[in-house]
Amino acid sequence: MFDKSSFLSKPIYLDYHATTPVDPRVADRMLHYMTTVFGNASSTDHIFGDEAAKAVSEARLQVAELVGASSKEVVFTSGATESINLAIQGTILKHLHDNSKPRIAFSPLEHKAVLDTCVAIALKGLAEITILQVDSFGRLDLEHLEQVCKQGLSLLCVMAANNEIGNIYPVREIGEIAQKYNIPFLCDASQAVGKIPLNFEQWGITYLAISGHKFYAPKGVGALIVRREYHLEPIIFGGGHQKGLRSGTLNVPGIVGLGEACRLRHLEMEEDEKAIATLRDKLQKLLQEKIPSLVVNGDPTSRLAGNLHISIPGIPNSAIIARVRHKLAISTGAACSSGVVAPSHVLQAMNLSDDLIEGSLRIGLGKFTTDREIEASAEILSHAVEQIFQAMLI
Repeated sequence: MFDKSSFLSKPIYLDYHATTPVDPRVADRMLHYMTTVFGNASSTDHIFGDEAAKAVSEARLQVAELVGASSKEVVFTSGATESINLAIQGTILKHLHDNSKPRIAFSPLEHKAVLDTCVAIALKGLAEITILQVDSFGRLDLEHLEQVCKQGLSLLCVMAANNEIGNIYPVREIGEIAQKYNIPFLCDASQAVGKIPLNFEQWGITYLAISGHKFYAPKGVGALIVRREYHLEPIIFGGGHQKGLRSGTLNVPGIVGLGEACRLRHLEMEEDEKAIATLRDKLQKLLQEKIPSLVVNGDPTSRLAGNLHISIPGIPNSAIIARVRHKLAISTGAACSSGVVAPSHVLQAMNLSDDLIEGSLRIGLGKFTTDREIEASAEILSHAVEQIFQAMLI
């Protein structure tokens, strides 16, 4: 088993939304398929290829079991960004062949992989876009969503859980609305898979995007679950792999790692997430006691167990990060947007004040977070805030 104590001599990692450490059991299994069973899964002329193909098939079953899908619906990709692009662009290309202009609706809180893809397509005049409504807690207005769906859509895009504020969205209800109006529904589940229950088959989801490195699998591997009666046009061409939908030599070690991580999440998710939520609540309580002005963002009644998104009005988040970065790994927002100096589009869409946006921090806990790390993190953060306030008074 993983030795949690090994983390205590290092900076504390609380950025699990950005990426997770690979579970050592996953890494061990991957190593076997890098060094021993290293064949190309498309090489059908010898046993090395047969063994690799068998491992890919097993991983398909493991992914499908975790999300309530059929293994035949699993398409392996490099991660959720590619999966999302395949679903959106594949839909657009299909409509272009039909000489019709598609209409896409999405939440303004979606990941940039959804937002930027939709906007780029709209700017090219290839689709019309509609933005759904959210409130100041980041909750989706389901009545507005249904009104939009009534008018007809080619694709509805709503994430299962937000990568910044941690909100969990009512995917089952959204899927029911989409089915009611016969609308394909793309659900970005990259932050949700392995953390909350999902049921692709029963919840009316058409396309489900998954990224392995969000739940203790390696970076660079993911999947798109495609409901069997739906068709997408490919955006990557080559050897016609995966029934022509996604060409490219299969990343067998990565796929094996993704499958193993799914198997482990299926077994351990419920217990792990309860423990993570307990630690998150402890950290929130400690910080609120030490920093009275602290504000918790998002929906406190429906959020990921490991998510704590806070704002400290009056202190720029960059000042806090600068003081704690060598001791504590937290972030100011989505990792995919790091390095880009811009306010969070998620918090802006929620119409939060500039003070709350500028003072916002994303904290993410995971299965390897310890109680000692939580206590130390509260001390590190509160001390940094106190120092900054004192410096501002001088």
